[in-house]
Amino acid sequence: MIDHITFGVSNFERSVAFYDRAFAPLGVSRLFTVPLEHSNGVKVTGYGDDRPWFWLAEEDATMGKLHIALTARSRAAVDGFHAAALAAGGADNGAPGVRRHYHADYYGAFVLGPDGHNIEAVCHRPE
Repeated sequence: MIDHITFGVSNFERSVAFYDRAFAPLGVSRLFTVPLEHSNGVKVTGYGDDRPWFWLAEEDATMGKLHIALTARSRAAVDGFHAAALAAGGADNGAPGVRRHYHADYYGAFVLGPDGHNIEAVCHRPE
């Protein structure tokens, strides 16, 4: 089981502004920012629900394919994520909807974040 993930971003302020808004409908928020004196001057912050498990660092921006899917509690939360992410400057990469090719109750939405990473919210519950 994965405990947490960290990836590099090219612009820390732009990225945290995006994720602050995009993750809010999912109940995920920025929980901790590492003091610069503990990160060798690198800007690092962690998002989560009860503890940080999604980390961003403004160092060695992650390049290439990156797809991260977050579980949503409801289809409405998926819809909220998609709308908030677009409002925060994300690019649509798949509108909210059922993806039956995964399974009958797979309801997801996809956006490209500030560095072009594919960020998804998915609900596996039936309507």
